[in-house]
Amino acid sequence: MQPSRKTKLSSAESDAKIILADEGRWDLLTPISLLVLCVMSVLFIHSAQAYVGGNQWKMQIVWCVIGFSLYFGVSMLDYHFWMKFAHVFYLMALFALFLVFLGPEIYGARRWIDLGSFKIQPSEGAKWATMVLGASILARSQIGNVRDSLKGILKLSACFGLPMFLIFLQPDLGSTLVFPPIAFSILYVARIPTRFFLTTSLVFVVLVGILGYDVFRYYQYKLENPRPSEAIEAYEETSLLPLKDYQRKRILTFLAPKVEDPEGVGANWNRIQALIAVATGGITGKGLGDGMQAKLGYLPKAVAHNDFIFAVLAEESGLLGCLIAICAFVIVIFGCLKVAGKSSDRFGGMLAVGVSVLLMTHVFINIGMTIGITPITGLPLPFLSYGGSFLVTCFIMLGMVQSVYRHRREFR
Repeated sequence: MQPSRKTKLSSAESDAKIILADEGRWDLLTPISLLVLCVMSVLFIHSAQAYVGGNQWKMQIVWCVIGFSLYFGVSMLDYHFWMKFAHVFYLMALFALFLVFLGPEIYGARRWIDLGSFKIQPSEGAKWATMVLGASILARSQIGNVRDSLKGILKLSACFGLPMFLIFLQPDLGSTLVFPPIAFSILYVARIPTRFFLTTSLVFVVLVGILGYDVFRYYQYKLENPRPSEAIEAYEETSLLPLKDYQRKRILTFLAPKVEDPEGVGANWNRIQALIAVATGGITGKGLGDGMQAKLGYLPKAVAHNDFIFAVLAEESGLLGCLIAICAFVIVIFGCLKVAGKSSDRFGGMLAVGVSVLLMTHVFINIGMTIGITPITGLPLPFLSYGGSFLVTCFIMLGMVQSVYRHRREFR
């Protein structure tokens, strides 16, 4: 007597459950990679500040402990919780962005809220809150026909446009440019019609073109006026964009370093010193604490432990240390993409892809500026640069991705 079809299906389902039980509900590679990055972060922040007696490495340990605690806590929470309260977190992020304009100007910008013993940077939380609300909007929208697709895009544009505008006014051009890739990624996952996707991309290209034209006009003003200070003041009165002089100089230095800073002692200084650090690291590096660029102050103490932490890592641990860090980033980022493919719904997929693109953008721009292939910005390197706001935010975002994995479709 042959077994019935029902018996065969039950047997197959039983085998599938055994396989899933063996696979488990946790993606263990991601937290292991995060631990590696955090250990490297503490070691090289300590090394970067050893010559000035800095103790930010101790605070970085605290942030890492807080971050891991939030990571596992958020992982246990069903990720649909964030969809339900996305608008609340978004409004809180906007409120924090407004608060920065009431604070003092630091290094020519208003980006921080001073809480006494430490400062927080609301733009980092705004990236996360905007991504969650954007994913929530598209998950609830009926994407397909022209009317519904257009309605979803307009809502998403308003969602991303407001925090981008506020962050741009701080001014923080680097953080502003992180938002469009996130928006494009979740639009792609939402399967927006190609014509709308191309139109949105064209808008972004136009905005980049306006930025390029603004920098070109700035360069022309400087050439026509023999007194640079007067040229800067004259240009800012007719500027197309509310950028600071140092921001335009960073872009010009990247595009034409021999023209903007031919002697390498101005806006191009940090980039040159970072390149020297990377180039002299060799295969295995000079050894922890033996890097000369940070120790002798060629990499300024204000940036060595945050924006240019990768230069310190490259000089002291060499190519080997760089590969370890990059491999850890690859595991984390591609782990997010793997989770997106296993997600039980569109919202989870958009969260996972959005987080992966955000991290990828930060990693590419930060390492790129260290080796001279992207302009210098203030974007931190995830899990390596010093700073609590971005570190904790990254842990929360990856905790959400872990939650998507734990509630993936095989377990629904």
